[in-house]
Amino acid sequence: MKTKPLEIKQVDLLEIQVYHTRKEMGESAAEQVIERMKQLISQQGQVRMIFASAPSQNEFVDRLAQADGIDWSKVTAFHMDEYIGLPADAAQKFSTYICERLFNRVRPGRIHLIDGTGSGEEECRRYAQLLQEQPIDIVCLGIGENGHLAFNDPPVADFHDPVWVKPVELDAVCRQQQVNDGCFPHVNDVPTHALTLTIPALMSGKHLYCIVPGATKREAVNKALFGSITTDCPASILRTHTNCTLFVDTDAYGVDQI
Repeated sequence: MKTKPLEIKQVDLLEIQVYHTRKEMGESAAEQVIERMKQLISQQGQVRMIFASAPSQNEFVDRLAQADGIDWSKVTAFHMDEYIGLPADAAQKFSTYICERLFNRVRPGRIHLIDGTGSGEEECRRYAQLLQEQPIDIVCLGIGENGHLAFNDPPVADFHDPVWVKPVELDAVCRQQQVNDGCFPHVNDVPTHALTLTIPALMSGKHLYCIVPGATKREAVNKALFGSITTDCPASILRTHTNCTLFVDTDAYGVDQI
């Protein structure tokens, strides 16, 4: 039986669904993405999707990997960011996360991974070209502790970016989050630069599903929903998308908001 949200709210164009627990939130988001995938595959014969790679997505991705009735051979899959300079076999690579958690389990028809080991500018052009071959149908994303989308931290986020993929320097809050998430033992171990899809690339998706659990995200969620729409909190731009749903648990949303 599907779990109903504790509350559904609307802020500008953005729908917010609040769930009691992180597990309910992630699995409910997955159920809605599964339904959309089946609909699009039935209507157009394929679906092009972009995925976030972070511990915040664990419950969502695990439920997605267990879904019945999806023809994954009709799915073209992308991910949205990658560190620059990590060894090819590094466990912290985002491509490693999404392959182990999802792609290796469901075998999408086409998988496009970002290569963070070579020429940044050349790789940005290559990946942007792949993204722009056809429209993006579904984007599954999260929000960082500093309000970032992908690695569009406040200092580098641009709502009108002229490119779809770019190299960026990660800010201090973003790098510390990687330690908080258990991905690296110390902040000095976190790479300083990465390749990321830009805000326009993410916002180009027809359907956006944003999954954000945990008390460490509460300030960012509050700013995204109730502050100004500004690159000071890049996630605030989600309020302008015509088909975006934000999934939060009570820790991320705050019980006082319900």
